[in-house]
Amino acid sequence: MNLQQLRYVFEVARNGLNVSEAAAALHTSQPGVSKQIRLLEEELGVDVFVRQGKRLTAVTDPGREVLKIAERLLRDLDNLRSVGQEFGAEEAGTLTIATTHTQARYVLPPIVQQFMRRHPNVRVSLHQGSPTEVCDFVLAGEADLAIATEAIGEQDDLVMLPCYQWNRCVIAPPNHPILKAKPLTLEAIAKYPLVTYDFAFTGRSQINKAFAARGLEPNVVLTAIDADIIKTYVAMGLGIGIVAYMAYDPAADKGLRAVDAAHLFESATTRIGIRRNAWLRSYVYTFFELFAPHLTRKMVMAAQAGVEGSDPGI
Repeated sequence: MNLQQLRYVFEVARNGLNVSEAAAALHTSQPGVSKQIRLLEEELGVDVFVRQGKRLTAVTDPGREVLKIAERLLRDLDNLRSVGQEFGAEEAGTLTIATTHTQARYVLPPIVQQFMRRHPNVRVSLHQGSPTEVCDFVLAGEADLAIATEAIGEQDDLVMLPCYQWNRCVIAPPNHPILKAKPLTLEAIAKYPLVTYDFAFTGRSQINKAFAARGLEPNVVLTAIDADIIKTYVAMGLGIGIVAYMAYDPAADKGLRAVDAAHLFESATTRIGIRRNAWLRSYVYTFFELFAPHLTRKMVMAAQAGVEGSDPGI
């Protein structure tokens, strides 16, 4: 038995039992992966996977236990590598952040700038995706941090740390009637075609919840994954928009006007997610404190360890 075999079974499971895709991810051949899995099963005396002909169709009961142990061992191996990197080249490395467009475009630029000034030898890599995708990046070991609002709180294998709260505004072209609504109400918004976020993004579920609570059905004519696209179509006159207030810049968005809608929707909380028991390089803690000053190294480590009462709150 060796770590390579454990990595193979774990990667096959992670790729939906598709050996070809697992082999491609591992930069090796499909027959080589199949052979090593067979050797591992023979040594353990159990089948990890259920087979139908040459296809893998399910994970066996003992296979699930093997995969749990394999994942833990591979994670510990990654932690060992990180320890070596930390003490071998303390001020060099890569910080990989998985996040949504709104965070990458409107929140992170000044934070990343400050971080790079403090750690000039650390390369920053941004992976963008939906909240679910950014969590998956971290769970797969492809990113150090996940930053998002929706879905990030639903992952058992991540430690979720609240960073800050935000709310929304309604945007429209100048002279649009919605801008004169006093006060702004959900009933007024529901009268017009609406352009807003795709369901999986940036607090969309809270928007839906607010309308449903009033028995209203918003006329959503277009959805998008980021605020820039929403603002473009609103400026074209396709409808009014609901976006994160942080995404509206009066200087840059001269063809639009905004009305605060915080009184209509529940506040959203942006969180950072990290893998449980992951060993973090020292510069990762610098990023934490720049992004959310209340997340000190002591607080983050306590949350990772599951210390009671360590939820930092906001």
